[in-house]
Amino acid sequence: MQLDLNLLTALDALLEEGSVAGAAARLHVTAPAMSRSLGRIRKATGDQILVRTGRSMVPTTRALAMRAQVHVLVQQAHHLLSAQQELDLAALDRVFTLRWHDALTAACGTALITAVHRQAPGVRLRLPAEPGSDDAELRRGEVDLESSSGVPALPDIRHRLVGTDRLVVAVRPGHPLTEEPLSVERYASAEHLTVSRRGSLHDPIDDALAAHGLTRHVVAAGPTTAFALQLACDTDLVVTLPDAVTRTTRERLGLTTLTPPLPLPDAPLHLRWHQRHDDDRAHTWLRDLATTTVRALFAPPTGP
Repeated sequence: MQLDLNLLTALDALLEEGSVAGAAARLHVTAPAMSRSLGRIRKATGDQILVRTGRSMVPTTRALAMRAQVHVLVQQAHHLLSAQQELDLAALDRVFTLRWHDALTAACGTALITAVHRQAPGVRLRLPAEPGSDDAELRRGEVDLESSSGVPALPDIRHRLVGTDRLVVAVRPGHPLTEEPLSVERYASAEHLTVSRRGSLHDPIDDALAAHGLTRHVVAAGPTTAFALQLACDTDLVVTLPDAVTRTTRERLGLTTLTPPLPLPDAPLHLRWHQRHDDDRAHTWLRDLATTTVRALFAPPTGP
């Protein structure tokens, strides 16, 4: 059966006003147009809906029974189609999946989860182990917000630069590189560790060294930042990685931080999402909260 859902709005007005003229005025249509709508409603429902009693009209028994439900349906439809829906964080019940670099999760995952739970107790976050960049997962809705060092190539993937991190060198306490000022030659001659989900033994640091006519010996490629820092703590391997997102872990492990002896490119940090979420108020709230949380990592220190 083909139904004109506009009739629900007309039916709601008729039942609320109790007259064709009143319903017409309420919906800003002519009385003849409302009379035609009433006729179509009667045909669709098989009920008179409003019947004349003297000089007024009264609802039928069926109309009285359906009046509350019709009103609720119309209000729900208006709410569903409203461009300006209010976001009730206290009542929000939703699961968000964040695919973030492990260093970023370690650096501010606790702060983000705490802030989300405080503002919206019904929201749950999924922070799975990062499988690698895959914009198709954003497109399919499997990931709501991801971190990345690069700008997306696809036009339907949005992005926001939340910080730019400098690179630092992390070594164990008492490492030979700490015994005297670090030169580019001594840095290159050390044994190094890269951090790569794909196991790459080469990164932009090698390009920077090549510009100085130098190469380094990369012993291994670690899958996560946490693994690389622990290995640097237990061995003489040198790891060069972003400063802000690894600072807490380096300090907890007691690692020594050195300034690289040559100019190295900064590491940008972007948050990325699919354009379907542009007007999603709950998603907007989450990515704004995530942005604030992540940017706090790059704030200058306030203490000694």
